[in-house]
Amino acid sequence: MELLRYVAFSDRVDGGNPAGVVLDASDLGPDRMLEIAAEVGYSETAFVTERTDRTLSVRYFSPKVEVPFCGHATIATAVAFADAHGPGDLLMNTQAGPIKVTTSVNADGHTVATLVSVPPRVEEMSDALLENLLSILGWSSSDLDPALPPRVANAGASHPIIAAATRERLADLSYDFPALAELMVQAGWTTIDLVWRERTDVFHARNPFPPGGVVEDPATGAAAAAFGGYLRDLGLLALPATVTLHQGHDMGRPSTITVSIPADTASGIAVTGTAVELA
Repeated sequence: MELLRYVAFSDRVDGGNPAGVVLDASDLGPDRMLEIAAEVGYSETAFVTERTDRTLSVRYFSPKVEVPFCGHATIATAVAFADAHGPGDLLMNTQAGPIKVTTSVNADGHTVATLVSVPPRVEEMSDALLENLLSILGWSSSDLDPALPPRVANAGASHPIIAAATRERLADLSYDFPALAELMVQAGWTTIDLVWRERTDVFHARNPFPPGGVVEDPATGAAAAAFGGYLRDLGLLALPATVTLHQGHDMGRPSTITVSIPADTASGIAVTGTAVELA
């Protein structure tokens, strides 16, 4: 088994979100995959369990649990595959459904990957659940942006989307780790997508991930896809649209995620980013 390490959504090794990648995990069972993910210690490690030409079956494990879909590990896996076998189109079969991915090399010589999520769905959150979540985060209703109402969005994994009224509120992240982990497991959420709108097409995000044993994710592609579905569902911008998400800056690991949102509500959301191998 060869374990690779890539950082996704950055062209710098000191930015983005690290992911483990195993391009041939055909001999590994799920218990061993979980052990490896815990040993690696990144928020996710991706395992290619089957491969036929450029069609891959992929499973994703955090240090504590398996997740149905992970965006940054998908980007990392696609770039790792391109580095080994050349850029082009891929089909990744995940527990969330089939994910189409395209890789290419940009003018700077970096490999760029674009994934297209499963069609997203967006649901309202009960007042009681929202109140509980805000209490655990240490937020109040006055901290929220009324133009971006709380919702739960899923484009392969579920993420509550909570919009801060100010950048200062987003920057001040301190929460009850065990309580949030328990609430998220009960609700079936993967990360909490905390966002702040700088302008119509530029947002900043932070993503707590306590169910996976991670205080905060520096770049979350699955949440970015879910957020694209949220923006489309609520009619918050003219479509088609491209949005830039900045994440990880408050952690010292700056990440840039490009989200392309088609007008067709039956279509998935495209998420684009670079990835580079860690020595």
